[in-house]
Amino acid sequence: MDDSAVVAIQIDREPRSAIDVVARCHLGLPVVIAVPPHLDDGTPFPTRYWLTCPLASRRIARLESAGGVSEWDRRVADDPAIAASFAAVQTRYAADRDGLVDGTAEHSPAGGVGGSRGGVKCLHAHYADHAAGNDNFIGADTARRIEPLNCSSPCVVATTEGIVEGNPDWREPDREGGSR
Repeated sequence: MDDSAVVAIQIDREPRSAIDVVARCHLGLPVVIAVPPHLDDGTPFPTRYWLTCPLASRRIARLESAGGVSEWDRRVADDPAIAASFAAVQTRYAADRDGLVDGTAEHSPAGGVGGSRGGVKCLHAHYADHAAGNDNFIGADTARRIEPLNCSSPCVVATTEGIVEGNPDWREPDREGGSR
């Protein structure tokens, strides 16, 4: 299956730039894509790694709804060692992304993970950074809370005509492997 078509189904819109799949699930589908620092129309895009997996997105949304970002913001504010580690993640992330900027754009993306200029902002972006293979302790903690990504059927399928579509039989599995 064409990765761009799969990602379009997963995120419910066409990607706005070229993508590179940097992490896949056990079923071979994209989980995380790398996005360039500027979209096709020239818009600066600070999020280098974008989570596409519907299962991971749902589970992380629940963590965020339960106060997961605020929890991490408090931990960063209250613990100097965590604050230093967070600053290092932010600096590394921005440097990785900014190293791809070609210098011809009028505006460059800014901020750290997910474009954050202060605070954690988005567990989805931290998880995506971690799943892309980067050292991100907030993403690693998020992974511990949401994995395994153990779908028994793919979230996206190709029809016999080759059309890529969402799988109507896909159900979110519980963390032990049963369906919800």
